[in-house]
Amino acid sequence: MFIYLSKKIAIPNNTVLKCMSWNKDQGFIACGGEDGLLKVLKLENYTDDAKLKGLAAPSNLSMNQTLEGHSGAVQVVTWNEQYQKLTTSDQNGLIIVWMLYKGSWYEEMINNRNKSVVRSMSWNADGLKICIVYEDGAVIVGSVDGNRIWGKELKGTQLAHVAWSPDSKILLFGMANGEIHIYDNQGNFIMKMTLSCLANVTGALNIAGIHWYPGTEGYLEPDCPCLALCFTNGHCQVMRHESDDNPVIIETGMWYVASIQWNQCGSVLAIAGSLRNSGAEKDINIVHFYTPFGEHLRTLKVPGKQMTSVSWEGGGLRIGLAVDSYIYFANIRPDYKWGYCSNTVVYAYTRPDRLEYSVVFWDTKNNEKFVKYVKSLMSITTCGDFCILATKADDTHQQYVLVLCNSIGTPQDSKYIDTDPLFVTMTKTHVIAASKEAFYIWQYRVAKKLTALEINQVAKTRKEGRERIYHMDDSPSGTSEVTLNNAKAFTATRDPICCITASDKMLIVGHESGILQRYSLPNIGLLQKYSLTTRPYQVSLNCNSSRLAIIDITGLLTFLDIEMRASSGDTEGGGSTAGDPSKFERKDVWDMKWANDNPDLFSMMEKTRMYIFRNLDPEEPVQTSGFICHFEDLEIKSVLLDEIMRDPEVPNKDYLINFEIRSLRDSRALIEKVGIEDASQFIEDNPHPRLWRLLAEAALQKLDLKMAEQAFVRCRDYQGIEFVKRLSNLQSEAMKQAEVAAYFSRFEEAERMYLDMDRRDLAISLRIKLGDWFRVLQLLKTGSGDSDDALLEQAYNAIGDYFADRQKWLNAVQYYLQGRNQERLAECYYMLEDYDGLEKLANSLPENHKLLPDIGQMFVMVGMCEQAVSAFLKCNQPKAAVDTCVHLNQWNNAIELAKNHSLKEIGPLLSKYVSHLLEKNKTLEAVELYRKSHHFLDAAKLMFKIAEEEAKKRTRPLRVKKLYVLAALLVENFHTQIKNSQQSKTKGKKSEATSALAGLLEEDESSSDSRILDDAWRGAEAYHFFLLAQRQLYDGKVDAAMRTALHLRDYEDIIPAVEIYSLLAICSSSNCAFGTCSCAFIKLESLETLTPDQRQLYEDLALEIFTKHSPRDIRQSQRDGLNDGPEGKLPTCIVTGRVISEYQFWLCNVCKHCASEQEITQHNFCPLCHSPVA
Repeated sequence: MFIYLSKKIAIPNNTVLKCMSWNKDQGFIACGGEDGLLKVLKLENYTDDAKLKGLAAPSNLSMNQTLEGHSGAVQVVTWNEQYQKLTTSDQNGLIIVWMLYKGSWYEEMINNRNKSVVRSMSWNADGLKICIVYEDGAVIVGSVDGNRIWGKELKGTQLAHVAWSPDSKILLFGMANGEIHIYDNQGNFIMKMTLSCLANVTGALNIAGIHWYPGTEGYLEPDCPCLALCFTNGHCQVMRHESDDNPVIIETGMWYVASIQWNQCGSVLAIAGSLRNSGAEKDINIVHFYTPFGEHLRTLKVPGKQMTSVSWEGGGLRIGLAVDSYIYFANIRPDYKWGYCSNTVVYAYTRPDRLEYSVVFWDTKNNEKFVKYVKSLMSITTCGDFCILATKADDTHQQYVLVLCNSIGTPQDSKYIDTDPLFVTMTKTHVIAASKEAFYIWQYRVAKKLTALEINQVAKTRKEGRERIYHMDDSPSGTSEVTLNNAKAFTATRDPICCITASDKMLIVGHESGILQRYSLPNIGLLQKYSLTTRPYQVSLNCNSSRLAIIDITGLLTFLDIEMRASSGDTEGGGSTAGDPSKFERKDVWDMKWANDNPDLFSMMEKTRMYIFRNLDPEEPVQTSGFICHFEDLEIKSVLLDEIMRDPEVPNKDYLINFEIRSLRDSRALIEKVGIEDASQFIEDNPHPRLWRLLAEAALQKLDLKMAEQAFVRCRDYQGIEFVKRLSNLQSEAMKQAEVAAYFSRFEEAERMYLDMDRRDLAISLRIKLGDWFRVLQLLKTGSGDSDDALLEQAYNAIGDYFADRQKWLNAVQYYLQGRNQERLAECYYMLEDYDGLEKLANSLPENHKLLPDIGQMFVMVGMCEQAVSAFLKCNQPKAAVDTCVHLNQWNNAIELAKNHSLKEIGPLLSKYVSHLLEKNKTLEAVELYRKSHHFLDAAKLMFKIAEEEAKKRTRPLRVKKLYVLAALLVENFHTQIKNSQQSKTKGKKSEATSALAGLLEEDESSSDSRILDDAWRGAEAYHFFLLAQRQLYDGKVDAAMRTALHLRDYEDIIPAVEIYSLLAICSSSNCAFGTCSCAFIKLESLETLTPDQRQLYEDLALEIFTKHSPRDIRQSQRDGLNDGPEGKLPTCIVTGRVISEYQFWLCNVCKHCASEQEITQHNFCPLCHSPVA
């Protein structure tokens, strides 16, 4: 940062000032002094010039009001910025609250305790509470509307200062003896603060100031120190919070400190006081400026006897100082983190809602901005098209990162380094980062047209040689290869680095002692040392590295010739001036920039004036406070960063100002007022490519083609020469003027001229070159020509592309339809999800059209199988159609297509997919797959397997029955399939009986598992009767239950015998058929599957039953059930389980099982297979 005194205001009657405070929001300045003096002032800028903004604009007092009310010396003034109130107090203890009404300040409230004097007052961060401390230890906390919230007497203490924490939860009380006590916001004592800065200090101590930055504009980095405490003896500490054990200690070296204050964003701490001058009688008033980490930035000397107060302006660009009976103002040029590369201003700012810095890449050409969030940003350095962001690494190690970004903030490369990058400079090939002891060099590479593979190869080649590190005390020769040795870089040095700069040829490193070291680049070799009388702050090399500009710590600009320059002889004495810069000095310089194309041309900022120098001769200055971005082609680009930082989220193009140097302005004036010939002579005497280009353009405007060609030759503009030649071949003057208008981008004018000459074709070709297809379409519709149809199609498609690029698909469809662009039309329909439109488009395309496969693929992506198959078949890709069906699980369609188109791949594919499903235990999905693909027998086999497994698990019998029924139905489907295929083969040739016989033979051939085919319903029958018997038993139909249970004896291979005979024993005993029951028990006792214990239980139960009942059946019907007579071969009713003896009975169409007609009438569905009863 740089600071200089800019203004001085005298207080009437030489009244000595005691205190001063600057309102950060509204800009009012309150100052209090002896004899009850209280004034409110306001400085405002008055200018009609839009370019004069910020500090450059002249400022006058817009308010100068004396407030009457105090009789004694006013000692404390403090602002409540949120509620626009001023609170003041005098030596008699009188407190007055002032309010603004219609542009003037009036008393609102008065309070006088009449006991003691007020030593300090502080409003909290949101302006709702004020804390007032009296010398006698009394504390009062009041609200903004004047009500007392609480009060307290701190016995035995003398209070001197008070401060609120940012969250208003803590109060700090500064005692008269130098102690600082921590209280909560209700006045309860918490603890004494540890004052590390007073560790070895003895004697009486007074607190000069306590200021706790409330974080209103964010912090420099996470956990940044923000609480500043300073004592009158010059000792100061900056803490992260009230109980920080490791504060930043600052030794100011001042013998008396009067006041301290943070700037508006907590980045600079001002400490005002005086320094004992041993040689002189009086002390020197000074203001030291520090970072929150204790680094000294600047010192400002202030005239006068005694300084009493310091206060920052709200924007942080000015500071007010109360000295004797004067207010001094100093302007500040902050160290913004910013840079300029490739028409892009890069700047960083902090926000209270984010821990990171917001780094804005503002493209000034297109007025677009890109924001990147970076933690712990240290600096921004730019060169050419790239910038380097230097940051602290996130991890716990003390590491730093250099991130190489392009002009929109995209990282191109990065390097982790161990040295602290306090000073960073870059050239088009190298980045140099210096700590105080060493400098690190990185030869960066940017891949412009390399593939990812080539980038990796580039990164691997000679990586070691691209990074080097050198200590300040080394003297490298430039020949030996240096390895990256970090250990040496941390060795302390007596003469630390304070600035660096570099060009393509050399590196300059400045030291605090004033020594400059010059190294060669790219091979680092120490070439020369130079000695200065002062400490350099900023150094800069001109475009050919022949001269070095040096701005020292006091703002003095001097020059040093690196290479001896030949006398130019342009002007009298000009050679000696250019060759001997030792006599050149300029004070109060805070920025300078060499021209990129002239080694003798530079611009510099001196206070609020910009000077341009040629051969060290100045032009007349320009009033501005901008930072210089770029100096090339006799034009300076400057950016008003102060204005941008007021609202950094919305940069305004008005804050970017271009200044032309005198020769450019004079040449333009000559061309406009005198003529091209005289201007040509002037430019001949002051040659520069920009001036020749200016002359060429002026000559073109007047169609002086000869002069234009000469000027284009002098500025080496080959395209310009070609353009002049093309113009000279044209016969018509009007045509030449139209071409010139187009050359100068006056396209509307050029088009009008072409149309006036009846050359619509040229107007159209001009608009085509510009890509203005909407205008091309308008022009095509106004007339007719030979190639209009083709151009119309091209225009429609180009406009369609315009809308498609902006994802306005509906608009794009309308133009693609007119342009008959079927490919883009298909894409638009797909994006719009208009699949009907896509289907119509596919139907309208001829067979084997190249777009059909793409449309088919689009349908596949959204699962529309039928449309996709249609598209693939239309372009003769049956395999793709089959793959689509397989992909979408339409296996029946897949097999049908495979058969119709004689594709053999479907079988293996199906098998592979089924085995994949079975591996994953997805048997039911495999069954469904077989069923859909009409492999009914394979599906049935799997289904039978599932049913058997479920039966073994003793699952609910109804579920097992359903599984067996499903398996049997699949077998029936298989029979039907064989029958149908056989009928279609023998259609019209053989009788039905013959085809049925052929079908049965085919079944025998195709199936090796005849049991499944012959007895498909056997499992379903078994579980059907098993369930039926139990249902009848529970319904009390014991005879029917026993008859049904007797049928189960045929199904011992399906249902476990123990369950069959247990059920039979229960049913028969319930039916008093003890003969059948006895047979069942005999069978149970003879089962080998029973354990001895189980068998014993059965025997005990049999003994219990048959001791009571004789083991024989009473009724004849009961005995009939035990006999296996010829009736056993009669059909069984599936409704009741009885044998059907009638000749007429009902037969199920699906499972071919019988039921008596009388019984089936009560059912709508077949009890066995659950198919509807016909």
